[in-house]
Amino acid sequence: MATSAEPSVPYATTVFTGPLHQVESYLLDNQSVIESWFRNQWRLTQAPFYASVDIRNAGFKIAPVDTNLFPAGFNNLNPAFESLCIQAVQLAVERAQGNTDRILIIPENHTRNRFYLESLATLRQIMEKAGFETRLGSLLPDLHEPLVVELDSGRPICLEPLLREGDRVRVADFVPDLIVLNNDLSAGRPVILENLAQTVTPGLGMGWSSRLKSVHFTQYQQVAQEFAQLIGMDPWLIDPMFRNCGEVDFLKREGSECLSINIEALLKAIQKKYDEYQVTSKPFVMVKADAGTYGMSVMTVHSPDEVTELNRKQRTRMATTKEGKKVTKVIIQEGVYTHETWGEQDMVAEPVIYMIDHHVVGGFYRVHAKRATNENLNAPGMHFERLAFADCCISPEKELPPAAHPNRFYIYGVIARLALLAAAREMVSTGQLFNRLSDIT
Repeated sequence: MATSAEPSVPYATTVFTGPLHQVESYLLDNQSVIESWFRNQWRLTQAPFYASVDIRNAGFKIAPVDTNLFPAGFNNLNPAFESLCIQAVQLAVERAQGNTDRILIIPENHTRNRFYLESLATLRQIMEKAGFETRLGSLLPDLHEPLVVELDSGRPICLEPLLREGDRVRVADFVPDLIVLNNDLSAGRPVILENLAQTVTPGLGMGWSSRLKSVHFTQYQQVAQEFAQLIGMDPWLIDPMFRNCGEVDFLKREGSECLSINIEALLKAIQKKYDEYQVTSKPFVMVKADAGTYGMSVMTVHSPDEVTELNRKQRTRMATTKEGKKVTKVIIQEGVYTHETWGEQDMVAEPVIYMIDHHVVGGFYRVHAKRATNENLNAPGMHFERLAFADCCISPEKELPPAAHPNRFYIYGVIARLALLAAAREMVSTGQLFNRLSDIT
């Protein structure tokens, strides 16, 4: 039964009615089958080292909208469940590189983003408590000596210049057994990390210099179909439809006709499903950089005309993503409303689930006071609310209603693991689970 000690959760305005209630019931009624299926999948395909998944709960549909293989919000997880993270790291390291004592984390080139540095400090702390000597090797080109930053939490963090000798990298006299990337490589693959004898995970090819969202969601589409067939449900209820086209150039207005055609086709397909399930909301799509992160180069579109009529400010905002990388490809993804709100102000919220190896280790809600239910919440002005997902994601309580907190958490954990499995297949298909010389030669 729920108690006053139970963590706060947003109110889902439509969670008690419609198809989502059916989805919840499907998942809860088939828990044993689902968990057996997942166990078999992880025997066949090794999970990524870690990941986070953004989920949208529309009330009539619940689906992942982004899968991040270089998660950067560990400081937002509930510290009460740190032990789960520690155990999962031990398993992940064993799978990546069995004989490991020393780990080197390669972070983003952020020295002023103190929120990111707090996440980095938390990640390092988890790894050290898991029994691994852990250091931070920076790719900053102008870093020639250790840089110590005092964080708001009171913890110091030390970034050290990354050095290479032969086919190994090090910081000072610290030579790691395993290298864990926490840098999404939007600026490109660093030469210093190519063809190393040491294991690098995730592989360099999973950075945004080469990875595409459309490839990931193609894999997810297949996973969702297999899963839906397993438990007898419509895969659309857990899968955002998408389309893409060729090259685009927002500043030169090139490719806008292709965008318009595909947006119109996708809106019609969404409307058809809305009619099937008697959904009265207005369909929309999200146009996103196909290789992008940090919520940049994202726009909500309700009509093809909105793309052809972009003003210069809008086109400039869509033209580049992180590190000033030019947007040349976009994914047109079915927009999924979020009908979860937080607090007395009814701020729009969406769950973000964190996993290490194939274990759900926590999560939080991304909350935004100035965004609507059909908008991207990964934007300036957002904040995070910690949730204790970890104690209930894998063990639902069937005697409770499907929308009860533990059961909702379990459902989020299932959806997140489906996205994780898609990422695992994506990595295997591209040979990018790891980078190590033994895999190349």
